[in-house]
Amino acid sequence: MAAKKKTTVEPVYVSKEASDRFHEALLKVTSDRERPTIGTLSEKTVHAVIKNYIEPDEDKQEIPIGSHVADIFTNDEIFEIQTKNLKRLNDKLDEFLEMYKVTVVHPVIRKKKIYWIDPDSGEMSVPRRTSSSVGSFEEAIREVYGIKDHIGNPNLKVRLILIDIDEFRIRDGYGKEGKKYGTWLDKVPTLLIDDKTFERPEDYLQLLPSELPEEFTVADAVRFGMRTDHASLIIAFLSKIGVTERIGKKGRAYLYRMKY
Repeated sequence: MAAKKKTTVEPVYVSKEASDRFHEALLKVTSDRERPTIGTLSEKTVHAVIKNYIEPDEDKQEIPIGSHVADIFTNDEIFEIQTKNLKRLNDKLDEFLEMYKVTVVHPVIRKKKIYWIDPDSGEMSVPRRTSSSVGSFEEAIREVYGIKDHIGNPNLKVRLILIDIDEFRIRDGYGKEGKKYGTWLDKVPTLLIDDKTFERPEDYLQLLPSELPEEFTVADAVRFGMRTDHASLIIAFLSKIGVTERIGKKGRAYLYRMKY
């Protein structure tokens, strides 16, 4: 008899209250669309779900402020949800941060399953496996880098929300199965994994291994478990926002020191 395949329960780092609130937001947004269909959606689902997860009151959503429109305005705080290209928020931040506290919310996709939709029949494939690409808070700093000049403003917070998603594409591209350059349709969140807010520049130090000494190199961060590309990215970012500084060299490697 073949051995039973073990199932791995992956960790979720949010409270039950947050998970329930996320699930309610997902149901609210998707209740009128059982699955994506070929056509145009007025608002992409990830953005809509995260917006309702943060603030379900629609009277506080899409509020004109100054020359821009805030995704959420709670009378004393603005929430701006940006799924990619955070640098596009810089003009809004220039204006909003003069008036209110602002939280930039960036959904980070940890894992995804890809569903393909036949353009003629509308039939949808069942994915055989989860995509090999895995996102993380460390990887998300590539996006946060785009608003680096605002990090340190006392009115700014950055909130990273780690989720799993289902992605839907139309099989209308090239190749035998029509998948190459097939039309991307939508992404639908399926699970909330983690929700972390960075209020001060020094909060980003938590992205480094806790075992790092006060003075360290990129190689030291790798030795304590970081990927080389993540270590280089995070350390460069920390130096840019002023929580670490480059103080010389250790052999051929740059040596850094934590300022907090």
